[in-house]
Amino acid sequence: MSDIEEEFYSDERWQNWLDRLRDEELDPEDEDSARLLYNLQDDVAIAVAKIVSAHQSDELEEEEALDELASIREVVLAEPEFDDQDKKMLVEGVQTSLVAVFYSADVYISNGPAEDASVQEYVEAAASAEREEEFDRALELAACAGSQLFDGAEIDLGITEELEYGPLTDWLSGLDSLQSALADPEVIEDDEE
Repeated sequence: MSDIEEEFYSDERWQNWLDRLRDEELDPEDEDSARLLYNLQDDVAIAVAKIVSAHQSDELEEEEALDELASIREVVLAEPEFDDQDKKMLVEGVQTSLVAVFYSADVYISNGPAEDASVQEYVEAAASAEREEEFDRALELAACAGSQLFDGAEIDLGITEELEYGPLTDWLSGLDSLQSALADPEVIEDDEE
């Protein structure tokens, strides 16, 4: 493992976010609470975007990039320790969103952007798979859509208005964070007030 790991993301950074969430009164209907959760999600998406960018510019070999992703995924997707079950559920929602971000990056680094369909066609196919309760397939299709974002494709989230709430809406939220991260990969300060 290279010494660059801290450069992308660290366990300490993730824990700082969780500590901040523990200290806050969280209400998902409240704009400030929602912004805090989105910032947490965006912060991880930015780290993923930077890993893929480092791979694209040959700073990281394929295996190194996949290792970096795996180490961040291990930190971010670990079960959060919260006494407050509502806060735990909110963090788990962010984690669900980020699953699609990690998977999209894995697909892209391993095989390049998925090319069998457009971003929207992949998203529509994922929605169809979700309706059939084929959740693994839905995630795979969402990741194919996400893999194209690294090559400059854009995702129209208008489709989420037609979807019932489920894993796909969370995954698309993650891809929205990824799209933002790729457009403007500025680090979000975890200690912002």
